[in-house]
Amino acid sequence: MTKENIKLFSEMHAEPSWLADLRQKAFDKIETLELPVIERVKFHRWNLGDGTITESEPSANVPDFTALDNHLKLVQVGTQTVFEQTPVELAEQGVVFTDFHSALEEIPELIEEFFMASVKYDDDKLAAYHTAYFNSGAVLYIPDNVEIAEPIEGIFYQDSDSDVPFNKHIMIIAGKNSKISYLERLESRGEGSAKATANITVEVIARSGAQVKFAAIDRLGENVTAYISRRGKLGNNASIDWAIGVMNEGNVVADFDSDLIGNGSHADLKVVALSSGRQVQGIDTRVTNYGCNSIGNILQHGVILEKATLTFNGIGHIIKGAKGADAQQESRVLMLSDQARSDANPILLIDENDVTAGHAASIGQVDPEDMYYLMSRGLDKATAERLVVRGFLGSVIVEIPVKEVRDEMIATIEEKLSKR
Repeated sequence: MTKENIKLFSEMHAEPSWLADLRQKAFDKIETLELPVIERVKFHRWNLGDGTITESEPSANVPDFTALDNHLKLVQVGTQTVFEQTPVELAEQGVVFTDFHSALEEIPELIEEFFMASVKYDDDKLAAYHTAYFNSGAVLYIPDNVEIAEPIEGIFYQDSDSDVPFNKHIMIIAGKNSKISYLERLESRGEGSAKATANITVEVIARSGAQVKFAAIDRLGENVTAYISRRGKLGNNASIDWAIGVMNEGNVVADFDSDLIGNGSHADLKVVALSSGRQVQGIDTRVTNYGCNSIGNILQHGVILEKATLTFNGIGHIIKGAKGADAQQESRVLMLSDQARSDANPILLIDENDVTAGHAASIGQVDPEDMYYLMSRGLDKATAERLVVRGFLGSVIVEIPVKEVRDEMIATIEEKLSKR
């Protein structure tokens, strides 16, 4: 019945045969594949999908749109698109930002060419599950040579009153020599307590010469168990600057990967994470250098409160033939509780000689000298500690392109710290 339900879902949405067939192939692979390897994170018993494919009902937790600006923007609640805005001048240039199934009608050849281009459906069990069961998504397409100065926003709310799986496939196709700044939010909305799962894949295809700034804030609720995969595939001289805030309340495993296919391509990944309560967050951040003179930098900073667990795996892999490649990484964790658990694992895989690579990792508590200095200036301990944490996480926060969102991230940090 499950396989038949997937087929009915494809038919109901008039999906092309190539996609319907791919869903069926992925379903057949699920039971034979292993889960992805996230070093030092025990998530094999988590419920990351209940084998249903359905759509959510219209939600009461819809945001107010009266104060929105005129930027390129898409808002979804559950599987439903509740707001879509494309300025006329961008539409005239061929820019598309719409839900996944509408994009299949508008730009079918591009979807077929790039869907699952950065991750294969049979890579692992969660990739196969995603391909078979994703129930909604979005596509942003920027034609060649188009530059957009204003930030583009994709906002995806999980309805906390709903147990419908939050399974989304989000594609960004940046044409040759295009230039964009994109902000993504994954956030639970409402006061409900329904238990739900999430399996989210974001693909960023940066074609030759494209420049993509990608910022994200993840704030899924404590009743959502999630797998989040963000993958970049870069052509010659393309670049992606990632700035990701992992601020979830529930258990999460995440894969943030960049494949530097083209010569001279460049990926800069900045990740900030905050774990609290008893939650477990495991984050794999990987850069794979295929192209000559490609550059990959990873910077991860995390803070752990109470009895939470946070694991950073930083992986730099230079493929043989990638002469002149550079892979650098730094992972640092600040622990604010003696009961917290953390790992910061640097991994370098070097298959070429003419390259540069390096790593750094540290786990520690707040520096007593920093606290002494701030408190000697009249600050109480709690305020001083919050300032130290904000400074520690600031290298990522400053990369978020929208001031209101930077303020929101700081407010989230302050809220979590105030509960201690």
